[in-house]
Amino acid sequence: MRGAWDRRGELRDPTSRVAVVVGLVLVALGAAVFLGVLDAVQERDDLASADTPVLDWLVAARGPALTAFLTAVSAVTGPSVLPVVVLVACLAWGWRTRSWWQPGLLAAAMVVSTLVSVTVKAVVARPRPPLSTMSVPGSESTYSFPSGHTVGTATFLLVLGYLVWIRNPHRRSLVLWVLTTSAGILLVAGSRLYLGYHFLTDVTAGLALAVAVLGGVVVVDRRRAVRAARMTAGSRPGDDAGATPAG
Repeated sequence: MRGAWDRRGELRDPTSRVAVVVGLVLVALGAAVFLGVLDAVQERDDLASADTPVLDWLVAARGPALTAFLTAVSAVTGPSVLPVVVLVACLAWGWRTRSWWQPGLLAAAMVVSTLVSVTVKAVVARPRPPLSTMSVPGSESTYSFPSGHTVGTATFLLVLGYLVWIRNPHRRSLVLWVLTTSAGILLVAGSRLYLGYHFLTDVTAGLALAVAVLGGVVVVDRRRAVRAARMTAGSRPGDDAGATPAG
């Protein structure tokens, strides 16, 4: 991968097949982690063995100020607010750039991740943590696995960050994207654990799904870029300069 970057830290060819391979790796990695966590939940071993201890520790550590702050974070990233944020962001992005490919890709990624999350919840049908651990008992009535808040927020931050970064890909901006996105995901996932609405395995599976969706976005976006680059190269003036005239 080192050869893909120049001395200034800029990606040499953002349309290269290497990027497509990276996307496929992300899909495989996200799917593998998700399936591993799902198996742990069903078998009640491995990572699932930490669910109750982590939940109990966070419940015991609650304080009024932090609870109020994380409740607000959870509300903003929930199903009532986040879709509105995504819609406004996509419309503003498309209107400003007069290009709808990237905003449309972001919107599609959010729809796919939501549909997958809702479907998995219904199939796995895992109950929420006990009411006694919830900061507001009974406020969450849907199934627990995976965390919808984590899936939605992680997909939004990962895909948005990628689509912004790929327009001017540098190592420094890549590191910044990874750090800020990680902090945002950790904050939201942590809020769901701290407030007692999810288990550790729920938020881990949600993040894994988002990584897989990001990989799919990278593959679709870079394959399109490769085709566009080929079409541009094929239509350059002078390409037929060496051709022999007919007749």
